[in-house]
Amino acid sequence: MREGELVCLVGKSGMGKTTILHALAGLLVPREGQVLLRGKDITGKPGHVSYMLQKDLLLPNLRVIDNAALPLMLAGTPKDEAHAQALTLLEHFGLSSMADAWPAQLSGGMRQRVAFARTYLQGNSLILLDEPFSALDAITRADLRSWFKETMSELGLSTLMITHDPDEATLLADRIYVLGKSNGSGVYSKIAGEITPKHITAANQESDYSLTPEFLEAKSAILTLL
Repeated sequence: MREGELVCLVGKSGMGKTTILHALAGLLVPREGQVLLRGKDITGKPGHVSYMLQKDLLLPNLRVIDNAALPLMLAGTPKDEAHAQALTLLEHFGLSSMADAWPAQLSGGMRQRVAFARTYLQGNSLILLDEPFSALDAITRADLRSWFKETMSELGLSTLMITHDPDEATLLADRIYVLGKSNGSGVYSKIAGEITPKHITAANQESDYSLTPEFLEAKSAILTLL
């Protein structure tokens, strides 16, 4: 990955996408190979990247502000200071009015934004996302994808996201890696190809871009490799 990129790893269910993220986050040690971050070997060493799992995993007994500030407080930041930093980010995310709400009072899209705020406050510029939009309805998913792309650029983040949805990867990613069959035995473990979607700046809305030949070309290339 390059700095500032959004890269998608696409593959069918059971192909090891989440296992790869676990290895990159230092939660698993691969049997072969290394995980390098800016040239430094971080294999098996957690804490160098921020990782947002598929479910938002907000703690139901904590208010929104406390859920967002949790990484800071676990790192020893005084509560008032942690709350101030979290509130600033919640304001940026359009959630300041919900700071004192309980997670059960939030919509699915709001919960994911709080989870992303918590992930960002872990303090790493490289973020791993495990199918963050899969549990949302189609309209909320489209809105949140647009919001995330814009927010990622504003915050200067680099993102590696896994998904099983070729449309989502084509809409979001600067580059796409496709997991395909490594051999005739049906074992899925190899990068089958790399795709760079041709994003049309004039067609920046999903509903516009998804109808362009460039979108269909990239999606077709993904489906061919799966």
